[in-house]
Amino acid sequence: MSSVLITGASKGIGRAIAVAPAGRGHRVIATARRPETLADLPVDQRLRLDVTDQESVDQAVRDAGDIDVLVSNAGETVRAPLESVPLSEVERLFQLNTLGALRVAQAVLPAMRERGTGHLVFVSSIQGRLVLPMIGPYGATKWALEALAETLAIETGHFGIKVSVVQPGAVSSGGGERARVFLRENDPYTPLYEALPALRGELITPEKVAATVADTIELSEPPLRVPSGAPAERVLRARKEAPENEPFLAAEINW
Repeated sequence: MSSVLITGASKGIGRAIAVAPAGRGHRVIATARRPETLADLPVDQRLRLDVTDQESVDQAVRDAGDIDVLVSNAGETVRAPLESVPLSEVERLFQLNTLGALRVAQAVLPAMRERGTGHLVFVSSIQGRLVLPMIGPYGATKWALEALAETLAIETGHFGIKVSVVQPGAVSSGGGERARVFLRENDPYTPLYEALPALRGELITPEKVAATVADTIELSEPPLRVPSGAPAERVLRARKEAPENEPFLAAEINW
């Protein structure tokens, strides 16, 4: 059984991910910015970890002890057109979704490298391989995250470390509903925002994503990219087969 540290475990996908491997007998260290939100999780440890705070990351990694698997899940999204989204929000998302994931990976990698084994699992999105309008800042953070993950797979594979990127589509986790929306009064992009639900496609549950993660960490030779759920598999296949000379999904948008 593996020792699994999960970031962003207080709600949604992260919470489900904490439960799934624990139910399979793994030692789970659930982390969140507010550890009191983890009190009812059936896990071995509940630690404070803010992925944007180096001291917090270092302390949590010390308190966790040996870590075989890092599941990097902490993240947020926004809804806004790129023409007017506050750049401070874009920066905040990159700090959380991308640099935060790298910060925690850097903290666990030295020990994994010395032991000659370890597994980094990054919870990405289909938006790490395609874009949706009005969610561009989030998509940009996930494209960047996947670039970092693939680079890590090349750099650390020599030391026995595996890297996987889990790619769900739309998830019924409440993340979209909690997202900050930046639209002005009579905003010309409002019709596009209202068309967004149809573009996001069929929802899957957080538990489905958690099962994908749990299955992935139990593979001896896990793949680099792991779509989660049939909707993600379909859209990623379509993206791969689509021509590169025009934006993917552009023809499907009716606003």
